[in-house]
Amino acid sequence: MNRWLNPHLALSRFKAIPLERGFMTSAGALSCTSTLSFKILAALFALFACLQSAEAASLKTQNVFLIMSDGLRWQEVFGGAEELLIDAKNGGVKNTNSLRREFWRESPEERRQALLPFFWTEIAKRGQLLGNQNQGSVVNIANDRKFSYPGYNEVLTGAADPRVDSNAKKLNANVTVFEWLHGRSGFQAKVALFATWDVFPYIFNIERSKLPIWPAWGPRFENPEIQVPEAVTALLRDTTQIWESVIFDSFLFHAALDHVKRKQPRLLFLGFGETDEWAHAGRYDHYLTAAHQVDAFIRRLWETVQAMPQYRDKTTFIITTDHGRGAGPSAWKDHGEKIAGAEGIWIAVIGPDTPPLGERTQASTATQSQIAATISALLGEDYRSDFPKAAAPIPDLLK
Repeated sequence: MNRWLNPHLALSRFKAIPLERGFMTSAGALSCTSTLSFKILAALFALFACLQSAEAASLKTQNVFLIMSDGLRWQEVFGGAEELLIDAKNGGVKNTNSLRREFWRESPEERRQALLPFFWTEIAKRGQLLGNQNQGSVVNIANDRKFSYPGYNEVLTGAADPRVDSNAKKLNANVTVFEWLHGRSGFQAKVALFATWDVFPYIFNIERSKLPIWPAWGPRFENPEIQVPEAVTALLRDTTQIWESVIFDSFLFHAALDHVKRKQPRLLFLGFGETDEWAHAGRYDHYLTAAHQVDAFIRRLWETVQAMPQYRDKTTFIITTDHGRGAGPSAWKDHGEKIAGAEGIWIAVIGPDTPPLGERTQASTATQSQIAATISALLGEDYRSDFPKAAAPIPDLLK
C-alpha cells in the first residue's frame, strides 16, 4: 500500500500543516475548521477503503495452504544430497550404493531435482524459491532459539516471542494468523490444521481458537469438523509408532487430502515431521527419503487442487520449515541456540499472485516472521492492522 494513501499517515500529515495567522480567530471559525477537518478525514478513510477493496479484488488467491517440513535444511533444498553424509559413519546410511543411485548426481542442480522433483520442475518454473545462501538469497529466523515451538510461533504470528523458550506443551498466548483469519468473514468452517507433532494443539492454542486439528492427541482438542477416513484411523491405531510424540507423514497426508476433497478449506496448515526426526536419529538415508516423499505429497496435493474448480488458479502454496540445522559430519543432525547456521531456512511459493521468478539470487534478506502477513495479504486481509508487531509481507511474493 502506498504510504501516502495510508489514512493514519495522512492524518498525521494533515495535522502538521500550520494554520495561517488569524485563521482561527473565533469560535465560528474553529467550528468551521473542525467540520472541514472531519470531512477531509472521512474522505481519506473512504478513499483508503476503496483502494484496499480494489487491491483485494485484483488478487486471484482465494485459498492458501501453508505446508511445513520440520527441520529440512536449505542445503538439501538447493543442493540435493550431500556426499559427505552418504556414509555409514557421518550419515548412518545402511546401503550407500542404493542411496547414491537414488539421489546422487554430478551437479547440485541434478541432485536437487532428483531429491525434490516438484520443487525444481514446477515451483522453479511457476513460482519462487528463496534461501539459497550460495546464490545471495538469505532467509533467516528472527528468534534466537533455533528450535521448533519458537519457530512455528514466529511463522504463525509474525514475530519472535522471547516468552516462547521451550517445546513444552504450553498454550500459546499469541493469536496466530490462522486464528485471526478464522474470525474473518468467509473463513468460518473453512480453516483446517493437520500436523504430526503433539505440541501443535498448544501452538495453535486450540482451547481458545477452536480451530479444528488432526490428530487432536486426546479429547481435550477434538473437533467434529475433521472426520478422517476409517482406513487412516485404523492404520494409525494398528501401526507400531517409532516416536511417542510424532505420527508418520503418510497418515497425515492422506487425512488432509481427504479433507481437502470433501470440505474444500480456504486456509490449510500441513505440518510434516519426519525430516526432523530422522535427522536427529542420524539417519541421512531416511531424512532424504522423507524429504523426497514430502515433495511427492505436495505434488499430489497441488495436482488435486488444480483439478477442482474451487481451487484451480485460485490457490497459493507457501512451503517452508521452522528452523535450519548445522553443517558438517555431525552438526547436520542438530539445531538450537549453540548450533551455527541453524538460523538459515528457505521458503518456496507457487500461486496465481506470485511472479514466476524461480530460484531467487541476490535477493533481499527475508525472515520467517514475514510469512503470517504474507498469508493474510494474499487473501486480501491485513493481519498487521490488529497485530502491528508482525513483520511486513515479503513484497516480491505478491504482484
